[in-house]
Amino acid sequence: MPAVFAHGALRLYLLSLLESGPKHGYELIKALKERFGGTYSPSAGTIYPRLGKLEEEGLVATESAGRRTNYRITPAGLAELNLRREELAAVENEISASVRRLADNLREDIRSNMRGLRADLAATAEAARAAAGSVDFTTAAGRSAPEGKRSLKEAEAMLQAFRDDLRAELRLQAGKQPLSPVALETLRTVLEQARIAVRNSLLEK
Repeated sequence: MPAVFAHGALRLYLLSLLESGPKHGYELIKALKERFGGTYSPSAGTIYPRLGKLEEEGLVATESAGRRTNYRITPAGLAELNLRREELAAVENEISASVRRLADNLREDIRSNMRGLRADLAATAEAARAAAGSVDFTTAAGRSAPEGKRSLKEAEAMLQAFRDDLRAELRLQAGKQPLSPVALETLRTVLEQARIAVRNSLLEK
């Protein structure tokens, strides 16, 4: 993926974000993510070195806020920002172009993932139907009530185990990094396709 910010543009944009008031690093990362509509989220390794450089140059200063360190723009930083307003406007225009570009890439990634997922799900469903067709099951009409209750209980237990396992995995991954739009859309599509496949299997005679 091409660079989101041109050389020197991110540090200028950080100054513009601090113009409205002191912020800690996570707030700056969140503000950038929101500005890009969730299509781009800078890492701490991208933001903090630039903040450190701005502090070395006297353009920002730090202040303690409990366990956090807030960054605030200094008079020198504000003066530089005022001198570079036209450049900042160009950065804003480039961000808008980057958002459109990233959104286009995201849509293509989702479409590509969905095509592959649908093919995989269709193949899995077909294999399951073939396997089921080779087994001599007792017809529903001939099952006893206790047997039917056992089958229902087993099915509900499988659904609960699936939900618990997937929820734990989601929380684990979300603790490492935010859930991406592609991952969210993939999850939504997979669950919907699974729901349709299960419903269709239940309706089969």
